[in-house]
Amino acid sequence: MSIQASLPRSSKRTRILFLGPAFVAAIGYIDPGNYATNIQAGADYGYLLLWVVVWANLMAALIQMLSAKLGLATGESLASQLGKRLPRWAVYPYWIQAEILAMATDIAEFIGAALGFKLLFGFTLIEGAVITALISWAVLSLETRNVKTLQIVIGGMLLSVALIYVVELLFSHPHPASVLEGALIPGFDGRDSVFLAAGILGATVMPHVIYLHSALSKADLVKYGKLHRKTMFRSTKWDVAFAMTIAGFVNLSMLAMAAAVFYGNPSAESGNIENAYETLRPLLGELAAQIFGASLLIAGLASTIVGTLAGQEIMSGFVRFRIPVTLRRAITMTPSFIIIALGLNVTEVLVYSQVVLSFGIALALIPLVLFTSDRKLMRGYVNPTWVRWLGWLTVVVVVSLNGYLLATS
Repeated sequence: MSIQASLPRSSKRTRILFLGPAFVAAIGYIDPGNYATNIQAGADYGYLLLWVVVWANLMAALIQMLSAKLGLATGESLASQLGKRLPRWAVYPYWIQAEILAMATDIAEFIGAALGFKLLFGFTLIEGAVITALISWAVLSLETRNVKTLQIVIGGMLLSVALIYVVELLFSHPHPASVLEGALIPGFDGRDSVFLAAGILGATVMPHVIYLHSALSKADLVKYGKLHRKTMFRSTKWDVAFAMTIAGFVNLSMLAMAAAVFYGNPSAESGNIENAYETLRPLLGELAAQIFGASLLIAGLASTIVGTLAGQEIMSGFVRFRIPVTLRRAITMTPSFIIIALGLNVTEVLVYSQVVLSFGIALALIPLVLFTSDRKLMRGYVNPTWVRWLGWLTVVVVVSLNGYLLATS
């Protein structure tokens, strides 16, 4: 009997089976770039920009839901749809820019993981980079055996980071009323705060996971068949809700911790992850500093794995070409080792990587909203009017803020 026929459509087992893709995508929202922008925001402006994190994660949840829906409704990823629908002359340039963005993301995440090894175990960045490469290779090998196992591993890493930040909040004691006010009441404090808000958004909405989520959802559809498409849609809503809530909690906690510990503290150098780690030790104790380093390490490792998956899916979708994961990992590692060997400031590299990513957000978002609003393509799963308007509003906000980020960089 086929798996399509053997799985009861309404069973809890079936719904749980379809969870996972959003947890993989959510890792992109707590990568080392988020650490840099959230810590800087909390250190410079206290709780003021918490509302930006809230709205950025709400927009990200909508975007990931649309990406998942595209994969389930059409049986194809966003990259595959673009590869089919773009003029032939535009396919390769579009693919190249998407690959560059995926590699830029992967570089930042790879360096972030190496920095986590340095902070936590005292390794040099080069040593940390080598260990990161070996671990990411090992975890990525799970994809060839069982993609659901890989999703469970990455989901576990996401939950681990969330649990670490529960502990960090207990150590840092952020002011509840200030957290609530910052999260609910929009406000800025001069041009630099607007710039930083754009940076937070740039670190949150990631082009590579927009491409990846649709591919992961498509894979579930291919594996379990169209019989369970409606069950998959219902499960996807919960998948996105759970995963993005966890990612949003981590980002809010990160900024709130920085606000409670670093705001108004002259010894805390804004936005410097290494300095933040060293400052936590005398202020909150050795354990707080160690678990901060552990969270950066786990997030960096998980996001390097997701970045490699995204790059592979982008290539496969646009030009129908795949290369061995080992070769792709080696290609991605090379620029990271060069950056480390040159002795560049790793926090600055993380921040600048968010600026580079800003170039590609619109190029992923606009076709996503167009495709999911196409009645002929999506059939009964087309965006309702209110979702379509929310989608275009999200595009306008994301593109405008990232345009500001680029113009003022």
